[in-house]
Amino acid sequence: MADKILIEIYKTKAPDELTKLLADPDSRLETGSAAALSAALASALLCRAAALTKAAGLGGERGEYIARNAEILRNYMVQLIDEDVKCRGPLRRAVKEEKAQEIEAAMRPAVAICEEIVNMMGKCLELIVELCGFCPEEAKHYALSSAELALGAAKSAVPYILNMASKSSEDTYRYVTRRENELTMAQYEELYRQIKGEN
Repeated sequence: MADKILIEIYKTKAPDELTKLLADPDSRLETGSAAALSAALASALLCRAAALTKAAGLGGERGEYIARNAEILRNYMVQLIDEDVKCRGPLRRAVKEEKAQEIEAAMRPAVAICEEIVNMMGKCLELIVELCGFCPEEAKHYALSSAELALGAAKSAVPYILNMASKSSEDTYRYVTRRENELTMAQYEELYRQIKGEN
């Protein structure tokens, strides 16, 4: 009789349990799950700002578009809490079996969720920039808090990406990964400054 495989779902755990697991070095949760949680919170506050904008009769079709996409982002980021655990499965197996070639091959897929969070938080920041153009005053602090969390989620995912890249034997991959993330973060900082009204 085959052993039963236990599949643990993390996205439904209470904040206390989830954060304890994130703090535990022996947990299957990693930086990507933490970044996904932060990204979900950023998206939730964008949803709130968009809802207040709609309630004030502002934004029209673009406001509706932002509200829909903010909710899609929120739901997607919640799903990624568990997807991050799955994307690192091949790497865990390769490390356990001490197969150097397979470890190298598994490192890139292991950062897939972190890379997706970085990418999607750029979309979140773009939506916030647009919403700030017509949202009412009572929604602006939610939009700004959303931007803080979105930028933080993206920034928190980058060190894991760079750490995995640093283990690669390919100089070009290491350099390109570092440079791409530097350029991306510079773009996001610019969006953040627009949201804060510094440009």
